[in-house]
Amino acid sequence: MSVFTKPLFILGPTGCGKSSVAVALAEQLGNAEIVSADAYQVYRELPILTAAPPAVDRMRVPHHLVACMGVRESNDAATHARKAQACIEQILQRGNVPIVTGGSGLYVKFISHGISPAPPSDEALRAELTALPLVEAVRRLQEADPEGAAATDLQNPRYVVRNLEIVLLGGKPLSYWKNNWVPERSAGPGFCLVRDTEDLDARIARRSSSMVEMGVLQEVEKLLADTEGGSALSHTAARTLGLVQVQRYLAGACSLPDMVAELALTTRQYAKRQRTWLRREKWLSPVAVAPGDSCSTVCERLLTAWRT
Repeated sequence: MSVFTKPLFILGPTGCGKSSVAVALAEQLGNAEIVSADAYQVYRELPILTAAPPAVDRMRVPHHLVACMGVRESNDAATHARKAQACIEQILQRGNVPIVTGGSGLYVKFISHGISPAPPSDEALRAELTALPLVEAVRRLQEADPEGAAATDLQNPRYVVRNLEIVLLGGKPLSYWKNNWVPERSAGPGFCLVRDTEDLDARIARRSSSMVEMGVLQEVEKLLADTEGGSALSHTAARTLGLVQVQRYLAGACSLPDMVAELALTTRQYAKRQRTWLRREKWLSPVAVAPGDSCSTVCERLLTAWRT
């Protein structure tokens, strides 16, 4: 490959196989390193629940921003993007190819196009807003910024809280920050792995079941014991996908089969939101992935798209 000045992005919804494809591509290139754009795989205490790249993959290919923080530490898109950009610059200086992969939309956007000028998260305010019933948070956002509320997914508590936080901290409507965001840089080549919904749903169901076999219950049980029942978790760590479902089971509020089903449902809903976001990112080139495709097959398809 020629000299690189920008990272390569391999994206897709959770469960699509992007982490494995990124490792296979890195090995095929021979001089690549992986930078994570996942909000939760940074937490070293939750490798199973966050479906973090296993140690064997991290031994095969250098990974950055994986299992690098404790669950008492907060993470946010701007902080993560600054760390990622520093990693990318160092990788390029070594003459290697940075491969960015992950499914956290805002984290990807800040890494690929620069950090929004909107006010950074305030942990105290975020905790206060998160504690509100969703209907109350929606009401406050609609009162503070009717236009911004109309453009927000009001069924998604995370989006509602973050947008309300921006309006309260910045004193301006959401449209102001959007219209005044001039990207600091253009993204490198980007690809989105696309699977049929039925295939992706089946993969998510299998992963939800396998998490139990891998020890996710013990992982979360230890986490709760080490963090005073979860009260010492950072705001970001407390939002880890699936944590609520496993906690409910450990508290005796549901059966194990129901917990696995709820975990799969929550993950499917998250994947649907990711697909909606990814379709809006026109800089990404779709790469179709069929159920029987191997990582090497997907890599060849991706490389062909990259060279054309």
